[in-house]
Amino acid sequence: MQKIKIKYFSDKITRLEYIDGKSDWIDLRASETVALKAGEFRLIPLGVSMELPQGYEAHLVPRSSTFKNYGILQTNSCGIIDCSYCGDEDMWRMPVYATRDTVIHENDRICQFRIMKNQPELVFDEVFSLDNENRGGFGSTGKQ
Repeated sequence: MQKIKIKYFSDKITRLEYIDGKSDWIDLRASETVALKAGEFRLIPLGVSMELPQGYEAHLVPRSSTFKNYGILQTNSCGIIDCSYCGDEDMWRMPVYATRDTVIHENDRICQFRIMKNQPELVFDEVFSLDNENRGGFGSTGKQ
């Protein structure tokens, strides 16, 4: 079992827990109440900073119900938090765009994360042809 150092910035948010057998994504919560007007951008504080293990990164995405419940979109689609972002003041935040007027309350579950190994070092080998059959272009299974 991997241990992760975590610092909480609020006593009012539920502590993180890994629920074995349910999902390996862990919910994060807003650490303060945030009111947004339609068209507004904001970084929503998540109330935690962590020291991830060397060679790992966190992938941060909205929960499946976040848009339905709050009308917000995560502006970078998937947030990547690398292991160097681990200082005492490096609080995780979710960048969002509001599609309608909304209020996210302190302790509301709005996003989730999982920890992934960093991509291995790659070398690109330039070739004239990939020697594979064409599938029919972008968005195609190759079948007419």
